[in-house]
Amino acid sequence: MEAKRPAIWTPGDWNAFFGFGTNILVNLLTLSGLLRFVLRMPDDLVFKRILPAAGLMMCLSTLYYAWLAYGLAKKTGRDDVCALPSGISVPHMFIVTLVIMLPIKLTTGDPIQGWEAGLTWVFIQSFVLMIGGFVAPVIRRITPRAALLGTLAGVSIAFISMRPAIDMFMTPFIGITCFAVILASWFGGVGYGGVPAGLVAIAVGTVIAWGSNLFGLNLGGMSLSALHDSVSNHAFAVPIPAVSHVFHGFRYLGVILVTAIPFGIYDLVEAMDNVVSAAVAGDNYPTTRVLTADGVVSLIGCLMGNPYINAVYIGHPGWKAMGGRIGYSAATGIVVLLMTWFGVISLLIAAIPVVAISPILLYIGMLIGSQAFQETPRRHAPAIILALTPHLAAWCKLQIDNTLGAAGVAVTPALVGKMAQTGVMYNGLGIMGGGSILAGLILGAIATFIIDRDFRQAGAFSIAGAILTFFGFMHGQAIGINQTPGVAAAYVAVAAILFACASLSGITAHEPAHETEDEEEIDVSELEGEPAAS
Repeated sequence: MEAKRPAIWTPGDWNAFFGFGTNILVNLLTLSGLLRFVLRMPDDLVFKRILPAAGLMMCLSTLYYAWLAYGLAKKTGRDDVCALPSGISVPHMFIVTLVIMLPIKLTTGDPIQGWEAGLTWVFIQSFVLMIGGFVAPVIRRITPRAALLGTLAGVSIAFISMRPAIDMFMTPFIGITCFAVILASWFGGVGYGGVPAGLVAIAVGTVIAWGSNLFGLNLGGMSLSALHDSVSNHAFAVPIPAVSHVFHGFRYLGVILVTAIPFGIYDLVEAMDNVVSAAVAGDNYPTTRVLTADGVVSLIGCLMGNPYINAVYIGHPGWKAMGGRIGYSAATGIVVLLMTWFGVISLLIAAIPVVAISPILLYIGMLIGSQAFQETPRRHAPAIILALTPHLAAWCKLQIDNTLGAAGVAVTPALVGKMAQTGVMYNGLGIMGGGSILAGLILGAIATFIIDRDFRQAGAFSIAGAILTFFGFMHGQAIGINQTPGVAAAYVAVAAILFACASLSGITAHEPAHETEDEEEIDVSELEGEPAAS
């Protein structure tokens, strides 16, 4: 009997399309702002080289994940399979801009050389991803779900939710109003006559922003002059191969390797976390194929002129909860391609207030943060909280660094001492928040295995933490030898204690602790056909 052909488009895809599409739009608007106002790159380079190449990369990625979802739906016979969301990695957008391209542009005075260094950075990271794709399934199999989802929740709270929440309260009449539109529909079940809630929220925010200009309030910062100026960048442009520029960037290889390798590992863990998140939501995708695809499309993008890496996004459960299935991913990619090739981004920057889009990002952050607690045993909740803490430290340090940078103030020992006197432990934030993805995963895994009385596994993850810390992959600001020796030694001491507990305590591993009768556990082995990690 022939398998049922999955539906390419369902009514719920409209919600996910406008929600995910606005997410991508926010990222493109942010990226354009970084390129134009931070790097001071010429508009021709931004709108006619970089954005068309980025659009091509994202289109290839979203089409691939739609195809992967179609295959999963056909194989399983289910009609609720949701494609993985993907696009430009937001953390890397800031890292490659501020840590790689900006210093080189300032040193040389040439934005083209900064762009070339960014291309080389992505070139190296692409291969890290492709190679790492074969290691990730092993890591996924041995790491408890509370650790994987806990560190993902930390990303969602600190780096997905906080900025849009702050934006909303800075322009509350638009932000909070649009947020109410979103919550009423996606949590409260209120319908808007078949019109997707994301589109309604953006329309409401745009009307308020432009309408406020009639009363001289200028909410959202919209202006006719900016809209008129944006028309000058409204032109058709296709990506042009930039292979020579990629290899010109190798002159800065020393600077590039310092961040390309650790952030390649960051991508590896983050993508793995997102695949686990999708599996918990019911859609089990092959980790190796996901990571390899991210590496391949990123490589294509950089060879065509895009200095930003592709990544599977946080948010699959959110788009699935909206009703997204297969079509929303493909449709988003095609629309992004058209917008970037026809210069529409410059028009949208001037027409839509970003604060009207922020509530959608906050909604996604809320869902991902809550999933860590909802889809793991309740006794693992303390481990999830522990996995959150490195991300909070990293976020706090980023705010301090950005503030000092904006004020033109350098971080000196005297300043660090004065901050400590007011309760701001700057060095401590740097140590705890360094490599936050890996730090959250390791700490969450140690705590989870301790809760389950599996002291040997907890000790093994402590040794892994000591090694990663010793070489600067976590709890440090750069890769090297003996980067944070005190923390590395502490992990070794923890491992010794845990191995002693395993040998001398007589407590049986995996013994349920504080488990209630109505607690439900989902065994990863049921989703993956593999032995459960915990």
